[in-house]
Amino acid sequence: MFQALSRIGRLRRLQACAALVVVLGLVLWWLLPLGKPAPSGTLTFSTGVRSGVYQRYGERLKGDLAKDLPQVSIRLRTSEGSQQNIARVATGKADFTIATTDALATYLSSGGPGAARLRGCVRLYDDYIQLVVPRDSGVRKVSDLIGKRVGVGQPGSGVRLVADRLMTAAGLDPANDVTPVPNGIDTMPEQLEHGLLDAFFWSGGLPTSAVQELSDRFAIRLVPLEAPLIKELQAAGGSARYYRSAVMPADAYHSVQQGQAVPTVAVANVLVTTDRTDPALTEAFTRTVIDSRDRIGREVHAAQLVDLRTAIYTDPLPLHEGARRYYRSVKP
Repeated sequence: MFQALSRIGRLRRLQACAALVVVLGLVLWWLLPLGKPAPSGTLTFSTGVRSGVYQRYGERLKGDLAKDLPQVSIRLRTSEGSQQNIARVATGKADFTIATTDALATYLSSGGPGAARLRGCVRLYDDYIQLVVPRDSGVRKVSDLIGKRVGVGQPGSGVRLVADRLMTAAGLDPANDVTPVPNGIDTMPEQLEHGLLDAFFWSGGLPTSAVQELSDRFAIRLVPLEAPLIKELQAAGGSARYYRSAVMPADAYHSVQQGQAVPTVAVANVLVTTDRTDPALTEAFTRTVIDSRDRIGREVHAAQLVDLRTAIYTDPLPLHEGARRYYRSVKP
């Protein structure tokens, strides 16, 4: 009798253990992507000029991506800026990039190669348009640039796009009323310092290290971009609708602004890929961008402004399916 009861007890314990194993298996099946291999391979991330915010952000993001995607080799590739970045991703020469919404809308409306395949992952931070002049310059508004040597950004940059539009809105012909110098933020500050430029435009997060470093060794001033000019800029319609009035906080460049906020134009940045990119890779990439915000933000201030509540709004691009999966997974 005792032996029979003992056998029944052992049988029940075995049945309980088997049931527990089944339950744990179901839980793991539900929580983990069993049967789905982790993303692997090589991806190219097109950034920007070496001293710009895109490149500095990309360098730091690469470290976090390496931890989160250990089987993926990440290559950073410098560029002239947004316009070149978009063309690279759209045509398969890069897998991910950052670009401004005005440049994206321009590429879409022009029907650039591969435009229909572009997808958004994250709305990132805003770029602020900065018109930099020597502190003793007579330039007080954009129309005062007539006859001046003006750094307008490289041909493939977002800076070039907005600089030309701002000068046009101010009644200037960007090709003939100024001497346009097609250089980037890696060289324009030094050229201004040495008198080779009278002014330069820059579009970037705040503060941009190259502008900050220039202000530490040379007296500069930020020219305000006032509301009437911005209204004229927006009147062009089309991709100009992505520009908005903004204010550079008084502490963005403390020694430059001397406690004064500066009115300007802002435009959003978006993390971009295409529908060719694997959803699992895009989901993981998006997660890392959001999760790394605070750490990267300690070194690249603009990254602090990435906000999960607005990250999903990637207009003018449709959201990539992988990014959509991420946002669904963190939805409260």
